[in-house]
Amino acid sequence: MISENELIEQSDQLLDLMKKRRTVRAFSKIKISRQVIENCIAIAATAPSGANMQPWTFVLVEDPKTKKRIRKEAETVEKLFYEERISEEWRLKLKPLGTNPKKEFLTQAPFLICIFAQTFGINKRGKKIKHYYVNESVGIATGFLISSLHQLGISSLTYTPAPMSFLNELLDRPGNERPFMILAVGYPHQNFKPPRLKKKDLDSILIRK
Repeated sequence: MISENELIEQSDQLLDLMKKRRTVRAFSKIKISRQVIENCIAIAATAPSGANMQPWTFVLVEDPKTKKRIRKEAETVEKLFYEERISEEWRLKLKPLGTNPKKEFLTQAPFLICIFAQTFGINKRGKKIKHYYVNESVGIATGFLISSLHQLGISSLTYTPAPMSFLNELLDRPGNERPFMILAVGYPHQNFKPPRLKKKDLDSILIRK
């Protein structure tokens, strides 16, 4: 059994590693083995879920034509968001991130992992199967996925255009699956410089009793 001091040291090292995780908005063309990404998705699938129903579907997109179609639909949604839906307060919050309606990362990234939440299941007889705590379960699995990618030195970007219903048609997903997130995955572009952001310190988020 590992000693307490060794465990503390390992947790400190893991904390240092995870502090280096940053969202990437420009990706390199360097290829990554599909097997590596599939292994990370398999790790995500080990996450706990309500009643162990595992209400998630991961669609791994590598085909350039499909990525281009996703980008086209996403930018249509984003144009409407930036021109009509966004509040001035929200716009100011996004300014340091440098976001805009153009989503080049959708075609730059070697992989897009489109994550769907299964609102209910369907058995072989076509009968509905109730799923529990769907959003919570899929959110935990997504966290597992982002963490595993980062620990392997692979960057990602969480992206949630609203609405995302176009993904069902483009990726041929059934009506019981709701788009949850697009995760762009790859190595950062050599010229990409992430904005300077500060995370809250531990004492501001942790209540000790």
